[in-house]
Amino acid sequence: MKNTAITKDIQSVMTPQSVLEDLLQGNKRFVNGTPEGADNSALVNQTTGGQYPKAVVLSCIDSRVPVETVLDQAIGDIFVARVAGNFENTDILGSLEYSCNVAGSKLILVLGHESCGAVKAACDGVELGNITAMLYNIMPAVKKSADEVDGEANSSNKAFVAKTVENNVRLTIDRIRQKSQILNEMEDNGEIAIVGGVYSLHTGKVEML
Repeated sequence: MKNTAITKDIQSVMTPQSVLEDLLQGNKRFVNGTPEGADNSALVNQTTGGQYPKAVVLSCIDSRVPVETVLDQAIGDIFVARVAGNFENTDILGSLEYSCNVAGSKLILVLGHESCGAVKAACDGVELGNITAMLYNIMPAVKKSADEVDGEANSSNKAFVAKTVENNVRLTIDRIRQKSQILNEMEDNGEIAIVGGVYSLHTGKVEML
């Protein structure tokens, strides 16, 4: 059972690779039904004065993908930024920069998921209120997939949706590097890594891209 929060000293010796391996081990525990468990009362008491999360996860808002749960992480372990379709914008970029450059996180994980509703809506060109502008962020992935997958370029084509989910993660990572000089330099210096994965609703497993 986890009863010790991450301190600054503990965080400082972590590496991007060790953090990624830790998250994947947590996901393995989740899939196997053997979560570590946590003494939340102890962790709450230890983190009131500060926090030193090891990673930040950019994920979708989907209720079937509770990030801390599927990665078996506890209070104080990870930052989580959530937006439908797990894409970046100015506010998300600022949150990622804070997580890594200010708070010391070692890893950015962009986490897409199987059968993403936002991706499906983008594939179908849905227009509705503010959703229209939101889905615009996913359209580059839709267009890329249209050149790579046979069949209809809409949500009725499961292969097309799956490829768009993957492309959306990859293109989001590319844009994070392009739009954030801070994060790009940190990655070039080996201080952080920016990686992507896709969560399977059927198995609960995170597959790295």
